[in-house]
Formats: sequence, structure tokens, C-alpha cells
Amino acid sequence: MNINEKVTKSREILQEALRRFPNRIALAWTGGKDSTTAIHLLREIYGGKVPIPILNIDTSVKFPEIYEFRNRLAQEWQMNLLVERNEEAIAAIKIAENKEECCLRLKVEVISGAITKYGWEALITGLRWDEHAERGEETYFSHRETPPHFRVHPILHFTELDIWQYIKDNQVPYCSLYSQGYRSLGCAPCTQIGTPNGPERNGRGAGKEEIMARLRSMGYI
Repeated sequence: MNINEKVTKSREILQEALRRFPNRIALAWTGGKDSTTAIHLLREIYGGKVPIPILNIDTSVKFPEIYEFRNRLAQEWQMNLLVERNEEAIAAIKIAENKEECCLRLKVEVISGAITKYGWEALITGLRWDEHAERGEETYFSHRETPPHFRVHPILHFTELDIWQYIKDNQVPYCSLYSQGYRSLGCAPCTQIGTPNGPERNGRGAGKEEIMARLRSMGYI
């Protein structure tokens, strides 16, 4: 598929998702390029409006640039932004000491809690097949059991270069960290500037990448 065909495919998936789960669906936004692209695709379909809630998981240790970008774009695009965080875990654990526990408490538990809290039947993400081996087997509509819901992945077929082509072609805003050399954005203690060549996530904590399969089985995006 060329980039135009990929965009068409993504729009079809988003439209199908909103038809299947009317008023019971949200989009998980990290502030990164991929989920921002997913929101932009949604806005293009719905006349410049974001028609569903946007979920942001706040671990309390994101880069300041991500918080600034999140707050500014949410206002500019008039999003219904729902920021959720696990205050109890933030106070109880030592951030980034045990990466599996940290991601489980600060991300997985918050995602599951938000789905239950708001009664969502589906959650749209910015996952891509080529981003990580553990995501290579994902499908566009993937059922989860805990809690019961579907994950919707409208840009699975995009590559990293496709994302940047779409951003350039459509003048999509993005976090300033990318201009500093970051290729994949996570929490500040576990994210470094990557290398231009090699895996996209090579700036992320090695320990986390090694436990990705376990985290995803628990509900990690």
C-alpha cells in the first residue's frame, strides 16, 4: 500500500470502530507521534472535531515537553481530555527501580481502571506492527478480557517513515523532543535519545523492552 491507501485503510477502521462502539469508545494518547496521528485521522473524518474522549495516562514522570505539548494541543483541538493517574502507586513505589512493577502500577492498572470507570467497550491506540516484535501479531480489532473490551489499532500498517510522511503532508503538530533526536517517547527516567539507525525504540529502557510480552499480557498498550 502507498501512503494514501494506508490513510484510507486507517480511516475505514476508525469509522468502523465508532459505528461498532457508539458512545462507548475512547482513544489512548501518549503525546507521541503515533497516537497524535491517530487523533488527527479522527479529526479529518469528523470535520476537524475530536468526537470521542481522549485518555492520557500520567505516570508523573513524563518529560516536561510532553506535558506542555499535551496541554497545548488538547486546547487547540478542543479535546475531551481525561488525565488518569495512580496516586497511591506514585506515592508507594520507587519510580523506575522495578520497571515491570512500575509499568504495571502506573500504566496498566490505570488503563484498566479508566476503562471500567467510564464504561468503555473499546480503546483506540497508536500501535504499529513495525514498532516492536511483541506488537507484530496484533490485529485491527483485538479483544481483551481484563476488563472486557476491544483494542482498536487503526495505524498498525504504518511504518515509522509513514508516520513522519503523514505528519509532514498534513502539518500535524508533534512534541519538540523529536526535534532533539528522540524517536520513541516514554517516561523520562527510562527514555534516552536513540540512534538514527537501528530499532526505533532503542532509546527506551532495555529492561522494559525485555519484559514487553509480560506487560502486554497484563494490558499494556
